Amino acid sequence: MNTGFSIIDYAIFIIYGIVIVGVGLWVSRDKKGHQKNAEDYFLASKSLPWWAIGASLIAANISAEQFIGMSGSGFAVGLAIASYEWMAAIVLIIVGKFFLPIFIEKQIYTIPEFVEKRFSTNLKTILAVFWIALFVFVNLTTVLFLGAKAIDTVFGVGDGSLMIRAILILSLIAAAYSIYGGLAAVAWTDVIQVVLLVIGGMITTIIALNAVTPEGGIIHGLEHIFTNAGDKFHMILKKDNPEFSNLPGIGMLIGGLWVANLYYWGFNQYIIQRTLAAKSLKEAQRGIAFAGYLKLIIPIFVVVPGIIAYVMFMQGEGTTVIDGVQQAFTKADGSLNVDKAYPWLISVFVPNGLKGLVIAALIAAIVSSLASMLNSTATIFTMDIYKPYINRNASDKQIVTVGRLTAASALVIAGFMAKPLGSVDQMFQYIQEYTGMVSPGILAVFLMGLFWKKATNKAAIIGIISSIVVALLLKTPAVDLPWMDQMLYTLIITMVIIVGVSLTTSKNDDDPKAIVLTSATFKTGKVFNISAYGILIILVVLYTVFW
Repeated sequence: MNTGFSIIDYAIFIIYGIVIVGVGLWVSRDKKGHQKNAEDYFLASKSLPWWAIGASLIAANISAEQFIGMSGSGFAVGLAIASYEWMAAIVLIIVGKFFLPIFIEKQIYTIPEFVEKRFSTNLKTILAVFWIALFVFVNLTTVLFLGAKAIDTVFGVGDGSLMIRAILILSLIAAAYSIYGGLAAVAWTDVIQVVLLVIGGMITTIIALNAVTPEGGIIHGLEHIFTNAGDKFHMILKKDNPEFSNLPGIGMLIGGLWVANLYYWGFNQYIIQRTLAAKSLKEAQRGIAFAGYLKLIIPIFVVVPGIIAYVMFMQGEGTTVIDGVQQAFTKADGSLNVDKAYPWLISVFVPNGLKGLVIAALIAAIVSSLASMLNSTATIFTMDIYKPYINRNASDKQIVTVGRLTAASALVIAGFMAKPLGSVDQMFQYIQEYTGMVSPGILAVFLMGLFWKKATNKAAIIGIISSIVVALLLKTPAVDLPWMDQMLYTLIITMVIIVGVSLTTSKNDDDPKAIVLTSATFKTGKVFNISAYGILIILVVLYTVFW
């Protein structure tokens, strides 16, 4: 057991910060005689290869929300929470085959820009404002809060005394390279960040497994947690499980989780933006398949540590390998703080020297997500609001400057908002549930816009607005549905509304802005196809073993 933080740990952490900022500034430096333009800043000059795209997708996705929130859900729920990761692998293949060809063909910078091409400028503006607000007040704020909370637990005593300084440190590292360098700085540093977060995550899992039994050993550790927490290794929860309302059994495979994943991976600007920056469609598809394989291994180092912490907690004082475990997770009111699982394991078990590396990995996950969100917020504001409404004739220099100022402003606002956030148990589940109030309606509009030629702009606007009403009604106690089922029903009802409005308010013709699709649109290469089949086979095995 080692709760200290040595000089070598601080040195590793400082070296990490210097390397990331240095690489970010170097790869995004202005070329001699070339003024950085919108494509350079927001789409990395459309030069990203497949491996950089795949790494950047995962680095943007994995953050404190996963390391802290998903480990907390691993403590409370078990392996079932891994469905978010494993089903995402399938969704990535769907996005690569059916969504990316259309987005790249349209040569868009932002998801709202696609909405304008398919529906109208008014709907684009509504969604652009919504996404900016979501990124600043929910995504950025939550990542800063959870990241600062982890640092406070590892470096301090978990009493919140380091929160403000932690928020400042995270903000400064992310700002130092992403605001100046744009997507190129974000994407290329993500390659380093994803290697670091995988290594750091694996180190934590291995050390925790070794520590969960008095005799030690990884194999002993695995046998021990399977024996003492066998109920935590089921992917499909039964109705009598206290967490059924969060992860509703078979509904995980056929219900609302598809809504959450399709919305996130298909129409989330800070995720899809790096695929739009690919050298070609083929590179983008290979990159997204690579990300699918990375998603398969993520539960090993974001969910399993939470299960290990749960086993230690349940063993109790006197029988576990460490004293004080129950006090560590118990709040003053007697309830459990499950989101403390991952930072607690680091602070207690990871030895000096390695601790600096593991913390650097955790910070890498947080900083990479912050940088991605900042760049995407700047992209949407600059390309969808500033350029069309404020300065139609903006020069390249002005566009890049506005992008940088927007990212800086978003970071400052989120930093001030992060500190007041209260403690919410299972933060990962909390974020998913309340994002699920709006994601079904947006997903319905995109799916109908992509694949149904009769969908009209009026129907899309009415669908978006009505989806919020439907979601609120389904959330009332009288309905008593798991929130994932609420998402599925909201999606279906919204799609029905869009169909009804489209057919009753326009001629029975295709919409003038409808997407023209052919068999060639969805044709994919051999590498992508083999990769897709490989992911499907692995998932069948995983769900069969852990059913």
